[in-house]
Amino acid sequence: MDLWSRFTRTSKGLEEQESSSPSQSEPTAKISSIFIYPIKSCRGISVSKAPLTPTGFKWDRNWLVVNSRGRAYTQRVEPKLALVEVELPTEAFDEGFDIKKDSFMVLKAPGMQPLNICLSKPHEVADGVSVWEWNGSAWDEGAEASQWFSDYLGKPSRLVRFNNDSQVRPVDPDYAKGHQIMFSDCFPFLLASQESLDAVNQHLEDPVPINRFRPNILVEGCEPFSEDLWTEIKISSFSFLGVKLCSRCKVPSINQVTAISEPEPNQTLMKIRSGKVLRPKGKDQNKTYFGQNMVWNWRDCYAKRNGNVLNVGDPVYVMKKVTSAAEAAA
Repeated sequence: MDLWSRFTRTSKGLEEQESSSPSQSEPTAKISSIFIYPIKSCRGISVSKAPLTPTGFKWDRNWLVVNSRGRAYTQRVEPKLALVEVELPTEAFDEGFDIKKDSFMVLKAPGMQPLNICLSKPHEVADGVSVWEWNGSAWDEGAEASQWFSDYLGKPSRLVRFNNDSQVRPVDPDYAKGHQIMFSDCFPFLLASQESLDAVNQHLEDPVPINRFRPNILVEGCEPFSEDLWTEIKISSFSFLGVKLCSRCKVPSINQVTAISEPEPNQTLMKIRSGKVLRPKGKDQNKTYFGQNMVWNWRDCYAKRNGNVLNVGDPVYVMKKVTSAAEAAA
């Protein structure tokens, strides 16, 4: 049984209880944007609300493009994925959304005809799918999707969907024991602040948008890089744990509009956000960091009458934090 099924079964029939109010009266920040990335490494969707699941927001990184050997494609090696637009029905982000036969995810890309992917689970299984340390089976979205991505990328490709009926992909237990993900890199949620982006952009001749960093939750109203320090927060009444600073790869250097790699912001991140700067006595001196990886502390949550949903505008309360980035897990 997957995590969400266990969560909903545990919650069913329990008397609804409100989480205790945060100890501080004023929030530290509020959600300014929520982003969902249904297909790993493809373009994200900005939404006003999103249902929570233990593996991340509903629909986030449910799908993955793989090569002929089942290995994941990401923007690191296929930057053209940045240009694949993904559309989901607006009602797909409602808590009680009922998938129908005519419920589709629509894909668009330069030079390609739109492709409809039925949201109902496919019947074929693809074995030997792998992403980073994980390998297993997944649902295969079929020949039409395979041909579409093969034509677009110019090499044999398939589109697969995580099979949470039979597969489990645990988060690194050294950071978040007992939590799981689908096709995210490492953790269910990535949080960053507008103030941190603004601070980076002050060093750039040409400012970059937040899509270079691909967070799920963008907040505003806090000090720059204060999210580095957050080890426990409440968003509205939902508890999240900050478990690891997000180390950055080459993806922030890829322009998400052109799919062309650029020197910035990675050169600047190395100057102001490297391990050498933030964690001079720690390991990984040449890594750069932007954003905080988080997990939803769903075991402490009861299903709510209005659903387990985050909304743009929800307040963020900091419950626990460390005093410096050098103390944060990384």
